Amino acid sequence: MKRTAVEVLYILLGTCLAGFAIATFILPAKIASGGVNGIATIAYHLLGWDPGLVMLVISIPLFFLGTSVFGKLYGFKSLSGTVLLSFWVSLFGKLTAYNGFLPYTDRMDTLLSAVFGGVLLGSGIGIVMRSGSNTGGTDIIAQVISRFTPLPMGTALFFTDAVVIVLGALVFGFERALFAVITLYLSGQMINYMVMSLGTKYAKTAYIVSEQYETIGKRIIAELHHGGTLITGTGVFTGKGRTLLMAVVHNQQINSLMQIVHEEDPKAFMFVHETYQVLGEGFVPMQRILTLQKKKRSKQDSKDA
Repeated sequence: MKRTAVEVLYILLGTCLAGFAIATFILPAKIASGGVNGIATIAYHLLGWDPGLVMLVISIPLFFLGTSVFGKLYGFKSLSGTVLLSFWVSLFGKLTAYNGFLPYTDRMDTLLSAVFGGVLLGSGIGIVMRSGSNTGGTDIIAQVISRFTPLPMGTALFFTDAVVIVLGALVFGFERALFAVITLYLSGQMINYMVMSLGTKYAKTAYIVSEQYETIGKRIIAELHHGGTLITGTGVFTGKGRTLLMAVVHNQQINSLMQIVHEEDPKAFMFVHETYQVLGEGFVPMQRILTLQKKKRSKQDSKDA
């Protein structure tokens, strides 16, 4: 119950912060920094459509895509993040008439919006992701691409955002696109900071030393939909046999894993490190990697010939 309340708090706080950044900094400055909010920014300035509503409408089919790939629980969390973010954008936008707090009389105003908008947006999204949820939109596309291809989620997200930035450059001009890159970079850095480098690496490998390894392992299977490996070792200090549980989970699940371990054994010892590529069930199928490598070798052989 306590865990659920904390997750709800993260989603509420994170979406509020991200919505504030979009409505008061990013959108008034005409910064299409990628994602659904970038598309909504373009639609607002070109057509006058409500940004929050645009974000919600675009995210609906993406929500169904995420649900079909990652399951109903993922879909529910994505839907809640999407709806709340759209709500906050519309609320803060209407309160400020989508004019923000700066006069936008020179480039400095736009630069300040790019910097503060990126920092606040990334912080908000990062807080949401700490709950195991997300704010929907192109994040779902990136996660799906990452699930079925060798591309890390950060790379997949970069490509989806790049498409929106290019579209924004065509509408608002090249200079605004450069400001959008600043916003995108800063938001990415803040997301990385908030969720332990989420998006720049592929997954996390956790090693857990606990007497409750069986219970923890069962919860990893039931709640995170991943397995684990038991490794038998000997404690150097005590000289007694110990069982080490190793589990590999997606970046956005690491906080949920830490919560599970803490609930089952507050005295447990756990250390985590980055995992750049994970092959096999629940991640990237190994056959797909082998097929891609075979195609690359064939192309290289053709060039050499």
